Amino acid sequence: MSLWYGFCDLLPLEMLRWEFMQNALLALVFMAPLFGLLSTMVVTGRMSFFSDALGHSAFTGIAIGAIFGMAAPLWAAVIFSVGFALLFSYVKSRSNQAADTLIGVFSSSAVALGIFVATLNGGSFTKYNQYLIGDILSITPEEIGLLALTLVCVLVFWGVCANRLTLTAIHPQLASSRGIPVGLSQTLFVVAIAVVVTLSISSVGLLILNSLLVLPGASARNISRNLRQYHGFSVLFALAAGIGGLCVSYYTGCSAGAAISLILGMIFALTFALRKRRA
Repeated sequence: MSLWYGFCDLLPLEMLRWEFMQNALLALVFMAPLFGLLSTMVVTGRMSFFSDALGHSAFTGIAIGAIFGMAAPLWAAVIFSVGFALLFSYVKSRSNQAADTLIGVFSSSAVALGIFVATLNGGSFTKYNQYLIGDILSITPEEIGLLALTLVCVLVFWGVCANRLTLTAIHPQLASSRGIPVGLSQTLFVVAIAVVVTLSISSVGLLILNSLLVLPGASARNISRNLRQYHGFSVLFALAAGIGGLCVSYYTGCSAGAAISLILGMIFALTFALRKRRA
């Protein structure tokens, strides 16, 4: 971290004079490629509502961890979210119900369980507000380290499975005919989303977390001509919105997560206009 702090001190930016802003910027540097890459598959696989359901399950895990007195309820959230993702994959593979129907069942159940646990015995819900809104300015070096480790794991996973995941999302029957383990690929992907969503919920906030998993990929899809551009633009848009949102947050005092989400919305509008113009 000392090298990063030294680098930030060399930059002529007022907001980087503060250590918490330096931490937030580094966290966004790690989070951008995470959300950028996963967003492409969320959009391609039509899983935007599923990522939202995972956010709800992460909140439920945090509430359960807090009830049991865990010093770090985030780990309870990770375990619960991964279990939620695995259970969803299992039910989906053995049900003839539409995916959006199953997502609605799991999402509503997760929300209800989270609220039930949080308010058990007259408990106050307000102490969980930080997870609804998020505060990236309070992120710690330890949490940044977890994000960095997760990024390395996702990059390795992406390098090995990206083409398989894409084919599985587009045409699972064709992928299966070519010997690709469709079920395993989809399970690993949903687990990756579960971990990333859980680790980011306290920084970004549950209410707008889903936009970071949808808008970068949706924007990139508007103007990309091949898969390389699709992934590259998605990561670029996530990074630009992250840095831009942090700057807006510093100079206006607004929520960084909300600013990032709004910038991503504007990027989508711009790329949509360019797509229409090119057409």
